[in-house]
This record gives sequence, C-alpha cells and structure tokens, in this order.
Amino acid sequence: MNNNTVTVGLLVTIAFAAVSADAIAQNRAPTAAAPARAGTPTAAPAVAATPARPTPSSPADGRAAVQGSEVVARVGDSDVTADEVRAALSALDSRQQAAVARDPALLSQTVRAILANRLVVKEALAKKWDQQPANAAQLARARENLIAEIYLQSITAPPESYPSEADIKSVYEANASAFLVPRRFQLAQIVVAVAKDAEKPAEDAARKKLDDVLKKAKQPGADFAALARSVSDDPATAERDGELGWVSESDLRPEIRGQVIGLAKAAISDPVRLDDGWHILRLLDTEAAHTRPFAEVREALVQRMRAERTDANRRAYIAELFKQTPPVVNEIALSKLLAKSDESAGR
Repeated sequence: MNNNTVTVGLLVTIAFAAVSADAIAQNRAPTAAAPARAGTPTAAPAVAATPARPTPSSPADGRAAVQGSEVVARVGDSDVTADEVRAALSALDSRQQAAVARDPALLSQTVRAILANRLVVKEALAKKWDQQPANAAQLARARENLIAEIYLQSITAPPESYPSEADIKSVYEANASAFLVPRRFQLAQIVVAVAKDAEKPAEDAARKKLDDVLKKAKQPGADFAALARSVSDDPATAERDGELGWVSESDLRPEIRGQVIGLAKAAISDPVRLDDGWHILRLLDTEAAHTRPFAEVREALVQRMRAERTDANRRAYIAELFKQTPPVVNEIALSKLLAKSDESAGR
C-alpha cells in the first residue's frame, strides 16, 4: 500500500469516526455515505471542506497545550473541539496513528475531512434526505450495525496488559522461521540487447559488442558504473550506474543465480543469455540469510496477538449470546429467497 492510499483511508476513517459518534449521540444514524462498520471506510467525503478558521485562543506556533474544549476548527456554525479530534484519532489503528505522528500536516487535513462530512450531513438533513423511506431504512440498518460493532469493540478488546513480554517472546521463538530473511545480493548489470530469435547479423553485432564490453569491464581498475552508464542497453539501470538494487536469492532467475552464488565481492560474472539479450553482472555486496531480531518485529507481533485475541473474544461472546437465546432460522424460506434472487438476476 502506498502513502497516498494510507492517507486517504486515514482521512475518511477519522471523519467517519467523528461524524458517527456525533450521530449516535443525537440518536440518529450517520449519513449513507458512511460505511456500516466503524473503521472500514469505502469512500472519501463528497464535498470539499471549507478552510477552517482558527480561534483567537489558538497559539500561533502551536506549541502550547490545547484544552479539550478548545475549538480547533470551524465551518459555518459547526465547531470541532480538541477532544473530538483526539477521540477520532483514538479510533485509528497503530499504523494510521503513526502516519499522523510522522506528518503533522496530515492532522490538519483530517480535521478538514471531519468538517467536510459535517457539511454533507447538514445539507442532507436540511433536505430531509434522511426521512425518505428507502434512506431511513438504510440509515437504520447502518446505525444498528455501527452500534453493534462499537459495542463489540468495547467488550472484546483484551486488557492493555496483554500480551505479556513472556507471551510475545514465546510466539517469536515458536515462529522464528516466519521471520527469516533470505540471503540477498546487491547487483549491478550491463545489458547488451539482442532478441532471442535475432537474425545472424544482429546476433554477431551483439556478440562483438559483448566481447568489447566484457574486456573493458574486466580490466584492472575498470569503472563498471561509468561503463554501464555509457554502453548498457537497459536505460532503467544504466541511469543508476547499472544497479539493480538488493535482490533476494529466491527472486533471482536460475541462470543468474548460478552465476552470482559463489561470486566474490566486486567480481564480474560471465555473460548470461536471457530473452532480451546478454547480461554482465557485478556483485556489489551480499547480505547473509538471517532472522529478524525480536526488537524489530515486537510491535507487529503485539498487534497480531491482540487482534487474534479480540477475534477469539468476539466469537466466544457471540456464541454465548446464541447459547442464551438460541436463534431460529427458516432454511426453507431462505432457499426460496435465494431462488427468487437467482430468477431476478437472470431476467
């Protein structure tokens, strides 16, 4: 996932969290544009936000602590307080919170997203859009789902003390193979292009160029990077001094792997024939296979273990509810319902 995707998802998540909380507080559903499940947005706000006007009490340099009730943004007659922003941020997952921490400008964008959603809600309510029968039914379902989801989150999340340090280390040790980083090679190349099915004149010309390039590359003190820039037929790597970057052993083509393994650092391989031509490889460095250290993966393990525990708690809680109040499902009626749906789809 790229940074733009993370940013868009983060903006919509925060905006939805703020608007949904406000909607429930007022005993009404969020707008239909909001998803039924908290924290899983599907679309960005439909209306661009009006730039927020900072309150006079806001410090110009932003270094003073902001009080919970202090208005940090406004659009029309709708205010957003510091407490509301904090509540919205707390609904984010750790990755999204880290994105805000890394990029302070993102916080301003998220507040604008909240304001944009508020404008949308205000316009929808002014038009009594929420009172139209079809929309009212959809909103009721969305509100029901949202309340159930938020309630489940509140009662199934494990305590802050979970997992213990001993638990985390135990899982790390039991899954050491999952943290294995394979051997990697840092490579550079010079390509002499020639099609696999090239005519003899083209093949002979390529072979002549290859011999000339290989002779220059293997001369004592030869500058492989400069040679790659000047003669390589692969523009993408030529402009980077021929560098391919770090490549895992498992990702190397068998023809190249056979040449690279056992090659000394800074040594040059024999030419390798591939479909696009001849490749001369230089081994810049090697990184041995290793297991990622505990400190590097600890946070990811904690998040995974907490998510798994939450999921287990949720399944157990719902199973207990069904045990106390057994559900009754009319399977025959359901099968007829599906049959009618299939008939409608075939028309």
